[in-house]
Amino acid sequence: MSYLVLARKARPQTFDEVVGQRPVVKTLQNSLMRDRVAHAILFSGVRGVGKTTLARIMAKAINCEKGPAENPCNICESCRTITAGSSLDLYEIDGASNRGIQEIRELKEKIRFLPTSSKFRIIIIDEVHMLTTEAFNALLKTLEEPPAHVYFMFATTELHKIPITILSRCQRYELKRVVPVELSRHLQNLAQAEGVQIEQGALDLIVREADGSVRDGLSLLDQVFSFGEKNISMADVVQVLGLVSREVILKLTRALLEHDSVVAFQSLEETFSYGMDLKRLTTDLLGCFRTLILCKIQGCDELLDISQSELTLFQDLAREYSLQTLHMQLTLLMQGVEQMRYSGQPRLALETTFLKVIESHEVTPVVTLLSRLDSLLAGNNTQNNGEMAAAEKGFVSGMVKKNTPVAPEVEGNAAAEPTSKPVLPPAQPVSPAIPPEPSDLGAVEMDEEEVECLEDVNEAPLVQSEECLDKQVPRVEPHQRNVRRDWMDFIAYVRERSVWMAQDLQRADSAREQGEELLLSYGDSANCTLLCKDENKKMITEYVLDFFQKDLSVRFVLPDQSCGETQEGQASPLKERHQLANDPLVLMTAEIFNGQIGDIRVGARFR
Repeated sequence: MSYLVLARKARPQTFDEVVGQRPVVKTLQNSLMRDRVAHAILFSGVRGVGKTTLARIMAKAINCEKGPAENPCNICESCRTITAGSSLDLYEIDGASNRGIQEIRELKEKIRFLPTSSKFRIIIIDEVHMLTTEAFNALLKTLEEPPAHVYFMFATTELHKIPITILSRCQRYELKRVVPVELSRHLQNLAQAEGVQIEQGALDLIVREADGSVRDGLSLLDQVFSFGEKNISMADVVQVLGLVSREVILKLTRALLEHDSVVAFQSLEETFSYGMDLKRLTTDLLGCFRTLILCKIQGCDELLDISQSELTLFQDLAREYSLQTLHMQLTLLMQGVEQMRYSGQPRLALETTFLKVIESHEVTPVVTLLSRLDSLLAGNNTQNNGEMAAAEKGFVSGMVKKNTPVAPEVEGNAAAEPTSKPVLPPAQPVSPAIPPEPSDLGAVEMDEEEVECLEDVNEAPLVQSEECLDKQVPRVEPHQRNVRRDWMDFIAYVRERSVWMAQDLQRADSAREQGEELLLSYGDSANCTLLCKDENKKMITEYVLDFFQKDLSVRFVLPDQSCGETQEGQASPLKERHQLANDPLVLMTAEIFNGQIGDIRVGARFR
């Protein structure tokens, strides 16, 4: 075939024709002019950025008859034979297909001889990282001390796979992706040379698809040229390359940001009508949100590889939303895309993700919840501080009413008038654990019933009378659970503490709450033999009290009723629960802080 694709037809033949890579090109040209060319050069970078091209241009420049010069002349015999690929002194080897030690040995034998028609022998190994470890080892000594008439040039896309012993013997040049501006200008010049008019938007699509690779851009441009039109529009590029237009992606992005589910699903259906792959769609969508986030961050515009017109469009869209909103939606999309990859229904998974993103505005952020909680706590602290300040003037105890009248202070050293009832001094708060003596009362009036409570405390500081206790027991509002509804959660709760006990409890035919008992029915008594032991029944009772937060005792219902009766000591956890709820220190704390008793834990894990 006489036709030559653009990737070969437009291959640069001089350093000036290389697209991008100006630092590398300048370094190579200076090394040629100053006769400082390394005997082993390694070019690394992604596909299509000019690694092999630079190696060939260097080979021509080294052997050029009119050298040393900044560029090969492309006129002399050596330059023309290298360009045509017929030079006997240029060995270009594919490392993927010639990767063994035998091929390296043959290469070493060839380079022993002097060049036939050129100044030097040039060895170019493409994809050098594909060589085996033995092949690299066979090359080490020759690479370190090559003959004076040999130059090595390597190219690789995976620099990390090359042994460090090889890297230390080479002069490395890392080629970067070509920036969109330079690649767009290069493709535009090629289009004009081919007599084809192409819209800037269509050219931007090709540049975006090339992703910094010149060869990829040339292949896509060649494919568009084969479409047969002299005027190429954006619609033509979308149709030929099977892409989704930027307008559809932007419409989908705006629909997600504006919480418009109708437009979002219509845009998704539109992309399917184009035959768009879901992976490609999600990649473009995530790229749009990344671009919006970078537009919101000041100074990050230069990180975007897009045209100026697209940059302006994204900046206008980003101004309408906060950075937190964009970040949250991008995070939800990334999670949904990850789930879609492993889903049997990828489109359904993607639609579910869209719904999650659209409804995300109805979720209250954690920061807002924490700020509200801080406001509530600040309000409660203000109220409690006021109550504490008032209580310090009187008797600070759970047995004295908050609104106890306080006598006015006595001026000077004059003693207060004696009263018929005992009172407390106004400025002597007493520790709750050691109540004051009745003789010390002097400022706060107390009725006869409160005095009796105080006398009871003096006799037994840690035990209060039932009459006082009934007055001061705060309301207990635990987080109660339902036995029927939360039984499986209870099994999981027990499994964290005792696996075998959870398994035996799971064998129960039924579990129901009857009065103040939890009845566990077993059709076979062998399934609960261990559970019926006293120490295990006590442990189960603790678990039941801690989890359900109800005063329940456990009883097993068996066909023979061998362990259905409640044994002595069975209710000890329940008794302990009651003692904890009525502990004087607990009651006093709840009274001082105006609090309520929540969950009561009696299990060993909480001690």
